Amino acid sequence: MLFRSFKALLLTEGAHGMVSQVEGLAKALELDFNHCFVNLKNPWKYFPINLVPISKSVIDGKIPDLIENQVLISCGKNSIISSLFLKKNNKNLFNIHIQNPKVNFSNFALIVAPEHDQIKGSNVLSTFGALHYITKDEIDNSSNFFSKYNLSEKDKIVSLILGGPNRYYDFNEIDLGNIFLSIKDNFLNKGFKLIIIRSRRTPENIIDFAKKFFLNSAVIIDFVSKEFYLSALKLSKIIIVTCDSTSMISECAITQKPIFAAKMKAKRRNSRFEYFLNSFKAKGIIRFLGEDIDYWNYPVLDETNRIATIIKERFNKIQ
Repeated sequence: MLFRSFKALLLTEGAHGMVSQVEGLAKALELDFNHCFVNLKNPWKYFPINLVPISKSVIDGKIPDLIENQVLISCGKNSIISSLFLKKNNKNLFNIHIQNPKVNFSNFALIVAPEHDQIKGSNVLSTFGALHYITKDEIDNSSNFFSKYNLSEKDKIVSLILGGPNRYYDFNEIDLGNIFLSIKDNFLNKGFKLIIIRSRRTPENIIDFAKKFFLNSAVIIDFVSKEFYLSALKLSKIIIVTCDSTSMISECAITQKPIFAAKMKAKRRNSRFEYFLNSFKAKGIIRFLGEDIDYWNYPVLDETNRIATIIKERFNKIQ
């Protein structure tokens, strides 16, 4: 049976990076899908995942006991118990988990994990960077949503893609102020026009701070919009991404355009982020904000379709 004839159930807690990964993989696999947002109830969300019981009673979100879907794709810690619960009740379910599940790998048909997770196993597929739902065709075919701001591909445009706070970065005005100053000195003062794109995680106070800092010298999209995001990627000559998001850096790498990662002071060391940034720099994909402005390119990074091809081959072998 063709893999694309199956239906998929996607499980995440709703964070952009996770949504991008599961939906990107489902689309690359040519699967129709339903996406359920799930979490863990208190106090279970604070427990190590291997100590949480595989029970519907700990799940915050609506999932069925039995499902018609033949494929399940989950991502993130808080979706793991839902995946294991459904697998227990649906033995033929082909369940794929994205990221290190930190439970026995045999609970899953396949695990897709970035190299910076540094895990290995017979059912583990390693990716260079994160999977995502952005395609080169989407970018190339996107409309110019910035025409009303008198911006086009003829302009020398730099886009700043903002992430948000997480366990490792505060995303405060001091760090962002340093990034804004660097952009002003290295780009705006050298004739570039600036677009700023926010994500779901970007705090409102940072958007307000950006508006006060740049005044009329930047086009700031203060709402979340995939259309404006794609359009910015298409128009930009250079892309800047805050260093807190491996997903957004991976998404931008499909453009083959120069990417500058904007570093911030970390609350604590994270070897995974360091591994990711250093490996992307070694591959010639990113440089760090503050380095000399230059134009470079690199082979298209499309790990989502590469992994989808491998999954189809693995699936066909067990049918």
